[in-house]
Amino acid sequence: MAAETISSATTASSAIEVSVYDAMPSIGRKFLLAGKGGLNLTHSESFAPFINRYGKASAHLEPMLAAFDTQHLRNWVHGLGINTFVGSSGRVFPKDMKAAPLLRAWLQRLRTTGVRFFMRHRWLGWDDDGRLTFDTAQGQVHVRADAVVLALGGGSWARLGSDGAWVSLLVARGVDVAPLAPSNCGFDVLGWTPHFSSQFAGQPFKSVAIDFTDSQGQVFSRKGEFVATATGVEGSLIYAASSLLRDEIAKNGKATFMLDLLPGKTPDQVLAEVRHPRGSRSLSSHLKSRLKIEGIKAALLYELLDRQALNDPNQLAGAIKSLPVTLVMPRPIDEAISSAGGVRFKNLDEHLRLMQDASHNCPVFCAGEMLDWEAPTGGYLLTACFFSGNTAGRGVLDHFGTQQKSQPTIEVTF
Repeated sequence: MAAETISSATTASSAIEVSVYDAMPSIGRKFLLAGKGGLNLTHSESFAPFINRYGKASAHLEPMLAAFDTQHLRNWVHGLGINTFVGSSGRVFPKDMKAAPLLRAWLQRLRTTGVRFFMRHRWLGWDDDGRLTFDTAQGQVHVRADAVVLALGGGSWARLGSDGAWVSLLVARGVDVAPLAPSNCGFDVLGWTPHFSSQFAGQPFKSVAIDFTDSQGQVFSRKGEFVATATGVEGSLIYAASSLLRDEIAKNGKATFMLDLLPGKTPDQVLAEVRHPRGSRSLSSHLKSRLKIEGIKAALLYELLDRQALNDPNQLAGAIKSLPVTLVMPRPIDEAISSAGGVRFKNLDEHLRLMQDASHNCPVFCAGEMLDWEAPTGGYLLTACFFSGNTAGRGVLDHFGTQQKSQPTIEVTF
């Protein structure tokens, strides 16, 4: 998006040579992965709730979204010949749900405007003369640029290119980088028994609710579903709470959320059904008959409650409505959908230009997931990558408009 913003503003009288360097053999591998189950481009909700999804980074990102909002994004996609639609959840998708046709059309347009692509070029930093240094199959390559846009990704899905190796390179140049951490991730619990893990890993908890209050008083409460794993939990409802859960574990070594197995029933209704005489029926049969609790929901009660609690109607009913599940560790960052942390905004101006002289007077801009923000799934991740790339691209144009430099060379590095 930075390359497009720059190249689309190029005219015959003010030519700008734009080159994109990518460490991978082909462009957009993580973009294609994002579209594997249907490319969720953005969300249709209004500006205020949308920008609030970015939490502590909202104030920094707000002017960027204002300049390239969700309607701008949809119009841009339509301009590539790809129609979009709004799903029942408010999420926005390409009509065919696929990422590949959009990416092909985009790359074709970029090449038409003169953008050049260099694959299998892994950025190693700058040499002593301030030139970009790349590792290639033919050995090291050095490139001198008039401006650089870094869009190096976060730390998740390293096999697709975003391995976080850039952190040490920028820290060495005096850039303050918040440590990369998993976001939209799963967690390990205090410990499933081998029986539960072997029998129920991969099965979903449907129609449940989570309530969690961290040690700072921040509250998360939402209905939804998630999945048991061999070591813990993952899935949409867990991802939505992941930043609070992760930070609580970092502070206190664990985080305990309360799981409501029957959010559609009041505590009194549940207690009445649990107390209903069950005659010769087993507790499992009784819960299935009276409350439709069976399968993984019933198994979790047996997993986390002792015999006394299971046989006490008050304790059992209380657990059905508020069962404590203790998490002890987020899953590794490479398994996460996205990552938190990155270049702190205090290092950057309003155009996302590094205020440190990181490369011998060559302006350096940063964009995408390498910046210190995080967001839930639902289109917010891709949207921020798009609008931050647009911001960095406009920053480059503003710089050269001010400097009145003819035919500058721009390097966009992934």
